Amino acid sequence: MDELVIGAVAYTANVVPIWEGIRDYFRDSPVPIDFVLFSNYERQVDALVDGQVDLAWNTNVAYVRTVRRTDGSCRALAMRDTDLTFQTLFVARAGSGIAGLPDLRGRRVALGSRDSAQARILPAYYLQEAGLEARDVTVLPFDSDVGKHGDTGRSELDALRAVLDDEADVAAMGVTTWAGLQAGDLAPGALEVVWTSPEYCHCNFTALDTLDPAISEPWVEHLLAMDWDNPAHRPILEMEGLRRWVRPELAGYESLFAAMDQPTGGAADETDAAARTPR
Repeated sequence: MDELVIGAVAYTANVVPIWEGIRDYFRDSPVPIDFVLFSNYERQVDALVDGQVDLAWNTNVAYVRTVRRTDGSCRALAMRDTDLTFQTLFVARAGSGIAGLPDLRGRRVALGSRDSAQARILPAYYLQEAGLEARDVTVLPFDSDVGKHGDTGRSELDALRAVLDDEADVAAMGVTTWAGLQAGDLAPGALEVVWTSPEYCHCNFTALDTLDPAISEPWVEHLLAMDWDNPAHRPILEMEGLRRWVRPELAGYESLFAAMDQPTGGAADETDAAARTPR
């Protein structure tokens, strides 16, 4: 059969070796692949909807936009184990006295890029769910690397820098960014997590319903067979940040669908409008 063409976004330099490794893994499979790299997720969503690629390695925001663009005529095929339990954290300087979202009333809240689920769209939704309106908090937005949907983590680090520089009281970030900081040179005890969101899902491989299951299902089965204990497979899994590929759990996207459908008027109303409107 012809190669299955997968779209991915080049948000960092190691995207190329990751996808070269995945292409090599599928070379002798029932469904060989090739890949196309995009500079942003909006272009990738367009390419999937227009039939220029067969699959897209989508962020959760790109997945929601694909569902909306196709009136639900698409499906998630697989995701990383780490995509099942993603969370947003609100982080403050140690000893801040903040013990939850209600304590943010009257505070300065640093949020990341307007197209980042973990750093802006969902944090704004959580604030609104906690009863905080636009007048209740001062939002400091950091629109770094728009188009990458927060993949680079840059806007989260910009928001955190605002906290460290005493320009904000709290910053929102994804759990993986926080874990990376904890493993790095962050001074122990300098920061504290003051609120942790419920778990939600992040990236997945998205296909249109027009992709024949006779093609997609063998592809998924071969993907799920990638084994952490196989020395040939582990480097790819490590670079992509997972131990195993899994079937999607669509319930994990419900909060993001709700956030991106939310009318304006909450604590970060401009965020909701940007999240609902593709560029």
